[in-house]
Order: sequence, then C-alpha cells, then structure tokens
Amino acid sequence: MPEIGNIFVWLILGGISGWIASKIMKKDEEMGMGMNILVGIIGAFIGGWLAGVFGLGPATGLNLWSFLISTLGSVVLLSIIGLFKRKL
Repeated sequence: MPEIGNIFVWLILGGISGWIASKIMKKDEEMGMGMNILVGIIGAFIGGWLAGVFGLGPATGLNLWSFLISTLGSVVLLSIIGLFKRKL
C-alpha cells in the first residue's frame, strides 16, 4: 500500500505537470485543478511508457526527469483528447 506522503507527491507532481501541459496546449481555460491533476497523473503513466519504449530510462521519484516525462505524457494525452473532440 502506498504511503500517504507518496500519494501527496503524486498529486502535486500531477497537478503541476497537468497544468503546464494545459498551458502548452492552450486548454487551461477549460480545465480546473482536478482535471489538471488527473491529466498529469495519467500523463505520467503515458510518458513513462513512452520513455520505456524509446529506451530513455525510467522516470522514478520526484526529480526533474520525472517531471519532464509527466509533462510530455500530459501533452500527448491532451493531443489525443483534442483529436477525438474534433472528430465529434
């Protein structure tokens, strides 16, 4: 079971990386804090997977590399969501 401190760090990292990704993708106006956190956490999984696929090494812990990977994954997630929204 994850420690409470780890969950808190995930929420903070997810919120910041999701917020930066929403700024990059110009989606900040339509997203709130909760969505930024959710996008950041899901983006961290996507970014971690992509880093593994491309052999860029693991993104673990609270450091700059993990933050960059999480933000990149969040941008990818918002791009995919944007593609689906245009189709509808």
